[in-house]
Amino acid sequence: MKMMIGIINLNGKLNNITIMRTIETNIYTIEEHPNKDKCFEWIRDNWHDLNEHSVDEVIDSIKALSKEIGGTCDYSISQVPSRCEYINFKNYSQEDLSKLNADDLPLTGVCWDYDLIEGLKEGNLKMVIDQLHDSTEFTYSDDQLYELCVSNDYEFNESGSIYN
Repeated sequence: MKMMIGIINLNGKLNNITIMRTIETNIYTIEEHPNKDKCFEWIRDNWHDLNEHSVDEVIDSIKALSKEIGGTCDYSISQVPSRCEYINFKNYSQEDLSKLNADDLPLTGVCWDYDLIEGLKEGNLKMVIDQLHDSTEFTYSDDQLYELCVSNDYEFNESGSIYN
């Protein structure tokens, strides 16, 4: 809050003086915060995309697998469970699929290659979606949020909100 005060000096000119008020705020790292749960709750309520990179990686793996085995693919996935989620591959080459070694992560080089190849070979692509949801649940766990805050030097107000 600023207040402007006009003062006329001896020469008859108007001088403006700004008077500011000072507010002191306690700022904490996650290690110091008296109520870490407030911080974790604030993060969960405000940062809804912490695991979105995994969704992008799964999509990249799906597209790369489709190129390797042919046919068509269709998908709808999210980092949180939704009734409309699915991954479908149709009219693909079983022979090309059988040649892929999931352990080598041959599609994009990330773990989702393994889950996707094995899921399709086993006829269980829901496993990939379940793994994605498990990954998100882990990302938002207290332990993982604590590590996120420590590694990024995040600071918090007493209320638990992030300090900018």
